[in-house]
Amino acid sequence: MPAGDFDYERGGAGYAERRRTDPRIASRLHAALGDARTVLNVGAGAGSYEPTDRLVTAVEPSAAMRAQRPADRPAIDAAAEDLPFADASFDAVMATVTVHQWTQLDRGLRELRRVSRGPVVILTFDPDALGRFWLADYLPELLASESRRFPTLQRLAAGLGRCGVAEVPIPLDCADGFMEAYYGRPEAFADPAVRRSQSSWGFVDQDVIARGLARLQAHLASGEWDRRHGHLRSQPEFAGSLRLVVGG
Repeated sequence: MPAGDFDYERGGAGYAERRRTDPRIASRLHAALGDARTVLNVGAGAGSYEPTDRLVTAVEPSAAMRAQRPADRPAIDAAAEDLPFADASFDAVMATVTVHQWTQLDRGLRELRRVSRGPVVILTFDPDALGRFWLADYLPELLASESRRFPTLQRLAAGLGRCGVAEVPIPLDCADGFMEAYYGRPEAFADPAVRRSQSSWGFVDQDVIARGLARLQAHLASGEWDRRHGHLRSQPEFAGSLRLVVGG
């Protein structure tokens, strides 16, 4: 059974190719880790955003995702809700775009807090800000589904205790292929490989997706998308829903 609401054993192929580390996002995340030398990465996936200049221990419950990791950076088969480490085992803990997958969010947050001597750094999306993205004009069902999957920032703060939240600007040529990364490259959504690297598409009826994508393609062909959103093709950054939550 999958550890979260999306089955990465069946749908996780190719994640390592599309969901790569964007250095500008990484720099913010790594700065939030402070001077930590030992770092636990929870829900580590294929290994994106792991710092290479620190001692990183990774945990990942999906065998398909663990198989996509570099051979010299294996991950332990474990889930956030039951971390196999003693209290205060690490200088810092990080979790990138994973909290929405946890079956018991509050328990997972307590576990992160328990095993960290220092900060807990979470990269996530603010469900209350997803509507900023133009894709809501074409597939409102998709954005509505995502807003239900992601925990609110208030809930994360309640689970972590004292914490800060920072908006993370998304660069136009973002290397990490999450949905909003393509804010200025709308043609990318026609590529099934792009959609397969975003779990959100698996929670909406395929007929609904087909109609929404057809409308998008029609607006791209007619120039309507560019009349509405064409400025985004050259806008250096997008203030979307990406957030860095730092507890500790």
